[in-house]
Amino acid sequence: MVIFRRALMREFGGLALAVFATLLAVTLTTQLIRLLGQAAGGTVLSDGVLPLLGFAALNYLPVLLSLTLFISVLMAVSRSYRDSEMVIWSSSGLPLTAWMKPVLVFAAPIVILISILSLLLSPWAMERSDEYRRQMNKRDDLARVAPGVFRESADAERVFFVEAVAGDDAAVRNVFISSVRDGQLGVMVSQRGFWETKPDGERFVVLLNGRRYQGTPGTPEFQVMNFERYALRVQSPEVRMEVPPVKALSTAQLLRDPTNPNLAEFLWRIGLPLSALTLALLAIPLSFVNPRASRSINLIFALLTYMVYSNLVSIAQAWVSQGKLSFQTGWWVVHAAMAALLAFILWRRMRVGSSLR
Repeated sequence: MVIFRRALMREFGGLALAVFATLLAVTLTTQLIRLLGQAAGGTVLSDGVLPLLGFAALNYLPVLLSLTLFISVLMAVSRSYRDSEMVIWSSSGLPLTAWMKPVLVFAAPIVILISILSLLLSPWAMERSDEYRRQMNKRDDLARVAPGVFRESADAERVFFVEAVAGDDAAVRNVFISSVRDGQLGVMVSQRGFWETKPDGERFVVLLNGRRYQGTPGTPEFQVMNFERYALRVQSPEVRMEVPPVKALSTAQLLRDPTNPNLAEFLWRIGLPLSALTLALLAIPLSFVNPRASRSINLIFALLTYMVYSNLVSIAQAWVSQGKLSFQTGWWVVHAAMAALLAFILWRRMRVGSSLR
């Protein structure tokens, strides 16, 4: 029995590593594509892609670990059914509930890790991500300029384009600036220029040997002006006080200010480890493989169970946030319903197994 449990723990661990690596790779790839799209559109600076990717990965870890735990137990127990190991297990007089102890031993450290991530680290990652985005939005237009890319200013009144950076970072070549002010369109082109910072901190784009076109769009009246030096002041975006999102608040802050949205977020955080533990136990009866039916039926049913469970927790969270459901009821009712479903499926599986012996 001890040898069997050790072999089972090794199987759980190997499956968990493979499943987690796959889920993490898919998640990182999806988030990286989204962030690169935002960087291409100017919403996110290119140097902020990797930090934001790290914060997003840390935020998704509780969900990924919960799904990893569920899939690992499901695959291991399903393999026991397919290889007829479960028949030997039942023939020796051991019930299906005997699987619960090794599953709980394997799930306990993962559930503890999910609790730490959900209650402490994930809110911190969201807070840092939100703060990082605010810091990027505070950068002036010069910090947003990248060679070969059209960039819109923070006030959406100017569009910058720099073909290349010549030498140091302050010197640029082939500059294009388009601006709209009071219905007048102004376009400036210059073969070269540089960025200048005055002693008082004000920053300017200085264009050399260029040309300026100004006029009203849709009319033939345009003015053309050649210049040897043209300094364009760059305004820094206004610093606005922003309320951090609920997901970025620490668990202690949620409890200090128990509003409906804060309690709903707290419900979600404590629901992640509870659902992970319940799903790990649910995977035992859901792993049943009927030799007369397709082997994928139980996997489809297990996947539907996971989706229904997750959606029910989300619905409870939304109802608590809207005041339709009290937190005292919302935090446990879904998990209690799934625990009842677990007891029912276990009873059915054990009943069928005893009738076959």
